[in-house]
Amino acid sequence: MGLIVQKFGGTSVANTERINYVAKIVTDTYKKGNNVVVVVSAQGDMTDDLIEKAAEINPSASKREMDMLLSTGEQISASLLAMAISAMDFPVVSLNAWQAGIVSDSNYSNARIKRIETERLNKELDKNNIIIVTGFQGINKYDDITTLGRGGSDTSAVALAAALKADLCQIYTDVDGVYTADPRKVKTAKKLKEISYDDMLELATLGAQVLQNRSVELAKKYHVNLEVVSSFENKEGTKVKEAETVEKMLITGVAKDDKVARISVVGLEDVPGVAFRLFSLLGQKNVNVDIILQSIGRNNTKDITFTVGLDKLEEAMDVLHKAYPSTEISYNDNVSKVSIVGSGMQSNAGVAAKMFEALYSAGINIKMISTSEIKISVLIDKKDTDKAVEYIHDAFIR
Repeated sequence: MGLIVQKFGGTSVANTERINYVAKIVTDTYKKGNNVVVVVSAQGDMTDDLIEKAAEINPSASKREMDMLLSTGEQISASLLAMAISAMDFPVVSLNAWQAGIVSDSNYSNARIKRIETERLNKELDKNNIIIVTGFQGINKYDDITTLGRGGSDTSAVALAAALKADLCQIYTDVDGVYTADPRKVKTAKKLKEISYDDMLELATLGAQVLQNRSVELAKKYHVNLEVVSSFENKEGTKVKEAETVEKMLITGVAKDDKVARISVVGLEDVPGVAFRLFSLLGQKNVNVDIILQSIGRNNTKDITFTVGLDKLEEAMDVLHKAYPSTEISYNDNVSKVSIVGSGMQSNAGVAAKMFEALYSAGINIKMISTSEIKISVLIDKKDTDKAVEYIHDAFIR
């Protein structure tokens, strides 16, 4: 008998028909002799609807109260799925994350899991119960509910799989695996049978919405056997695994992120420690910075330009204006980031040139560039995003 963790996203449990279909997937897995732990997201657009309701009441609601509100969406999904499975005469219990022992830090709205106390889970498994757990959330040292950020149910599932030493963690979603690009936008996108943890982590971080990047980090750290599969079609999915066992491709995929903004700080004093001060101020507010460009200005000054997530733009600008009240600071939120990822590019020259040639052929101007051993990212005008992805994809993957 094996232990399998299965995660179902919002579209997978969006209505009664979908919940009953998910119940069949879960019970079929159970009937094969497996213990099953299920993690669910809120139904459909419920999280967005709850955010809108909160804005109607108090646009400046605290993150703590927002977490209290948003955590209810997953509770609805968990209880409804448990009811569906119970109606099929299978033993089942639904648990809130705190009942399942998921302990987090106190960073409301973007908490990280610190540990999972498995005593209750093991008791339920010993009773041969199917366990349904609310994803996307935990409880902190103050006994407050916290949420794990967008896509946090993926992290919940992988963390549970690691804590319970599960044989397999399946992420069920509305696509049937990981593709070389978004198949809804790029018709020539190809499904990957397998992908390395490193490549998947880069793609997730750079905008591919199949998995949350923190879930991939956890899977790599704890060697979780991870698979992305469809909750709509009975098809083979994509396995996420160690790099040594994955067939090398020059480029694994092309990702886009149109929820970014570029910030420019002009005329900073050209002395040691200036960049440190600027980015440490942002770091203290948990503002993640991505592409960074420093250029020489005039009269012993320098300019620093960098990108942040669109959801952190207002906070970042507020921090900078307070710290540099007499400095020219501007932003552009009409940009997007397009990236290529692939472990194979480490040993192949000319990859960057080929990417830039594709953008030139499409008549697209590059604003900023960032590179690492397995990825190249460019910042471009937002209107050119889909065209850039298509041209780059066609240049590398046919």
